[in-house]
Amino acid sequence: MNLKLPKDSPLLADDFLFGVATSSFQIEGAAESRLKCIWDTFCEQPGKIRDGSNGLVACDHLDRWPEDVALMKDMGVDAYRLSLSWPRIIREDGSPNEAGLDVYRRLLDGLAGAGIRAFVTLYHWDLPQHLEDAGGWLRRDTSKRFTDYADIASRALGDRVHSWATLNEPWCAAHLGYGMGIHAPGLSGTQYGIKAAHHLLLAHGLAMPVLADNCPNALNGIVLNFSPCHPAGPEPEHARAARMADDLYNQWYARPVLCGEYPEVMEHLAADERPDIEAGDMATISHPIDFLGVNYYTRTVYRHGGERGFEPVPPQGPHLTDMGWEVYPQGLEELLVDLDSRYELPPILVTENGIALPDERVDGIVNDPRRGQYIQQHLDAVDAAARAGVDLRGYFHWSLMDNFEWAEGYTKRFGLVHVDFDTQERTLKDSAKAWRAFLQGRR
Repeated sequence: MNLKLPKDSPLLADDFLFGVATSSFQIEGAAESRLKCIWDTFCEQPGKIRDGSNGLVACDHLDRWPEDVALMKDMGVDAYRLSLSWPRIIREDGSPNEAGLDVYRRLLDGLAGAGIRAFVTLYHWDLPQHLEDAGGWLRRDTSKRFTDYADIASRALGDRVHSWATLNEPWCAAHLGYGMGIHAPGLSGTQYGIKAAHHLLLAHGLAMPVLADNCPNALNGIVLNFSPCHPAGPEPEHARAARMADDLYNQWYARPVLCGEYPEVMEHLAADERPDIEAGDMATISHPIDFLGVNYYTRTVYRHGGERGFEPVPPQGPHLTDMGWEVYPQGLEELLVDLDSRYELPPILVTENGIALPDERVDGIVNDPRRGQYIQQHLDAVDAAARAGVDLRGYFHWSLMDNFEWAEGYTKRFGLVHVDFDTQERTLKDSAKAWRAFLQGRR
């Protein structure tokens, strides 16, 4: 398994970053030393997690972080994208938890010592439960509480952080958590998802000037997930369906951040589904950002039908991941070029891209050739987008290691590093070895 790029690839420039990514709840463990979060509560509800598991131990990263940093250094990554645990840093009264901050001080110092730049996300879905009890992201005040948390975290850790992202994938937090109920906190209703989305975006906008003041030398932005929406056929009604889905699921997040307005699909929403927008909200949400993080895994296909006039067509074919997602690398190039044509963009980072496979460790080896092929195909897509003029500055693979995959529990493996969840033993998969060889030999 070899990974390679042409010698003249823009991705081989000295300032292009290659990294790996994780999130706090999915790997940290050490739940006893933080407040309860919405995912703790969600995991306690029967039937919510596929294998009945939870994140109380996960990958035991907070005890094993030196080993994990050593693995990243061995692989030769330039950067590590991690998230902070809001309930580990903030006490219920809103004051800072210095013990929790010390955890991250040590980790960030360890990364610096290994020559790895820290890309920190403030919110990767683990809302403190007491804030959910007060209304969660359906309540406007939660946006202000997030701003207080961002201020405390960035003041305490800012000199150790190369880049701050306010949110990771607000679509997932809002749509899956409040709209469909398949993620924490488990509410179900379109009106809930859209209202939660507005308050998440407002939280982003309120936090941006705080980050700019506290960390003026850092790159500060947001991470959004995108899935290109394709029509199920050549008929005009399918094309309209795909455009409506794109507006509601992709541009609903990008357009407010980049242009200060919601897309036209707003006019198709019922009055009780529309977000509660107050004066000045859109200007706040569209505060200038230093970068846009783009997460990409697959495309989606829509046909005319359903209550809203569009409905997804289930993925089919032999090239499906263990999540049931279509492998569609050309969609990443399409997405990046499309965003560049639609908006006046800041520099772009591909902040997540990866594949879940049913990996098994046999005689100390994890042979995962499909992951190597996936990485190569998507590096080629990023290379093509960069050659087309998109200002791309980095690529982060999801994930560093196998972890708690939300509602799927420990049944799905995205990692470059295999984790035995009984023993916590880490094993470099063959894809990780190929990634290491590529990163060490690229310059």
